[in-house]
Amino acid sequence: MATDKRTDEPVLPTTAAATGSSAGIAPPRTKKPEAWWAIHPFRGMVSDLRRRAPYYASDWLDAWDYRVVPATVYMYFANILPALAFSLDMFQKTGSNYGVNEVLLASVLGSVVFSLFAAQPLVIVGVTGPITVFNYTVYDIMKDSGVDYICFMAWIGIWSLILHWILAITNSCNWLRWVTRFPCDIFGFYVAFIYLQKGIQVLTPLGGAAPFYLSLVAALLVFMVAYVCGQLGTSSLFRHPVRVFLKDYGTPLTLIFFTGFVHIGRMDSVPLERLPTGIAFEPTSGRSWLVRFWDLSVSDIFTALPFAILLTILFWFDHNVSSLIAQGSEFPLRKPAGFHWDLFLLGLTTGVAGILGLPFPNGLIPQAPFHTESLCVTKAVRADEEDDDKVKDRSATAYAFEATHVVEQRVSNLAQGLLTLGTMTGPLLVVLHLIPHGVLAGLFFIMGFQALEANGITAKLVFLSRDTALTPPSHPIRAIKRRAAVWLFVAIELIGFGATFAITQTIAAVGFPVFILALIPVRTLLLPRIFRPEELAALDAPTASDFTMEGIGGAWGGSGSGGDTASGDDTAVSTRMPSPSEPLSRDTRHRDSVFAGPGGPRKSQEDLTEMGHAQSGQSTATRRRSVGRRAAGACRGSSSHTQGPAPL
Repeated sequence: MATDKRTDEPVLPTTAAATGSSAGIAPPRTKKPEAWWAIHPFRGMVSDLRRRAPYYASDWLDAWDYRVVPATVYMYFANILPALAFSLDMFQKTGSNYGVNEVLLASVLGSVVFSLFAAQPLVIVGVTGPITVFNYTVYDIMKDSGVDYICFMAWIGIWSLILHWILAITNSCNWLRWVTRFPCDIFGFYVAFIYLQKGIQVLTPLGGAAPFYLSLVAALLVFMVAYVCGQLGTSSLFRHPVRVFLKDYGTPLTLIFFTGFVHIGRMDSVPLERLPTGIAFEPTSGRSWLVRFWDLSVSDIFTALPFAILLTILFWFDHNVSSLIAQGSEFPLRKPAGFHWDLFLLGLTTGVAGILGLPFPNGLIPQAPFHTESLCVTKAVRADEEDDDKVKDRSATAYAFEATHVVEQRVSNLAQGLLTLGTMTGPLLVVLHLIPHGVLAGLFFIMGFQALEANGITAKLVFLSRDTALTPPSHPIRAIKRRAAVWLFVAIELIGFGATFAITQTIAAVGFPVFILALIPVRTLLLPRIFRPEELAALDAPTASDFTMEGIGGAWGGSGSGGDTASGDDTAVSTRMPSPSEPLSRDTRHRDSVFAGPGGPRKSQEDLTEMGHAQSGQSTATRRRSVGRRAAGACRGSSSHTQGPAPL
């Protein structure tokens, strides 16, 4: 036996089986589990850039598609109309520091930066309702202190830039895997009520005389006509081009019509409040674009830090949720997402907006998913091809639309931003100044109602109010055996909404982002202890698919996640993402719609004929049999022709 010369101790022979060297296999090494608090700086941002960079050239080349033009026009109106309404609200409540030009330029800043450099260029960035609440709440808090409001907001933006960059560098977007529909629905419900409240607040200061009543009538007419246009766009009335036109352009045309409507006849003599505008490409208050933020005292600079923390919390949630919804599983996307890098860019735009004295832009809901939807290329398909041979009435065969792909490019976002920049010119500002307050109030009403109609909380309330005998058996919530569980889940959502909405009615409204962020641990830690896993699987769902969530660790919140969370298992639960070649039905977009039928939208044979999508009422198998019969008949005819007439 061999001995070790250093110790004179016997050395046991090492067998090949023990080391695995004879098979050329290295001995297995057990990897020590990484601590949850371990941070790898820049890993997420670098990974986002590596995944997205190969697609940058195609992001421009793929814009050579007919869908880009209508998507650009549609998003221009969808972005600018709410921006004008928010500009009126901030002009009245921030001492005229923010006006039309500031809001428009903030939208231009967001669209240009994100269309050129973002990893998720489909996300529309602009001024939102929550940031409007944040801005005028800060003004209410600081106006009695004598601090220059615009300089103070500039330092909030600078501090927020630093905080955004810290969060992006430390891969904080990995926490998005815990964001499910639960906090998103509550936040969307809150935003919808903010819209409705803003509409009422626009009308309230008008008093009780003729201007008030005319403004009220104009607001209600704008709401009703715009809503009817939206309903006609999804109905079976009129021809397809007319319906598409009403759906896409009904709201802006309604605003234009009622802006002139108040000048008809005796209404022209009624003095109405109108949208205040300024000089072309100049700040509303007459200051310079560059804010003298260096003139603020050191104490005031550090006073801005807590506000910046709250702003960063709001933007981290709001912008990332906008990105998730804009890249939802209902859209057949082929290009990867990049949340860490976009958070870094959001910090940049926040800091620049503060230095320029602009309201801070971030991802827009619902404009961001509307943008993706407008870029979907669809086709009409048979909804029941498998049972086609059993269908006797071919004209009654149901059809549905499936999205084959999305035109993923950067041009439409950039183009709508440049159109917004053109709106800051003198002639167009004169036109904008003609819009009465009542018309803007109606715009708030239609935005709020449409947001409520599509919200998951509203859908659950409608389900609970519906006659159980008339509820479709395939309804996912009907699979829950405990009906009380549905009531309890909705009650928790309404409590979360009520707490968030209530705090925004006080001077502490600036802290409402904390309530929004607290909904995430409520969902991950508390709800699994109250509900069964199968109940949570039916009542809640991941916000996006694993394809979108690839850069942040996958989606969580699918079937069985509740139980896993309760036991401490942090494994992400995947949701199925179809391959790029597998089309997705656009009917899935309406799964939370309040008034959608149980089967989703259907198209008749006549409707499809208008669009050039009419298909034969026969399936492939039936057509093959028909062709076979015709071929056999032709052969028999040919045979009889050669053999002479058949005997009588």
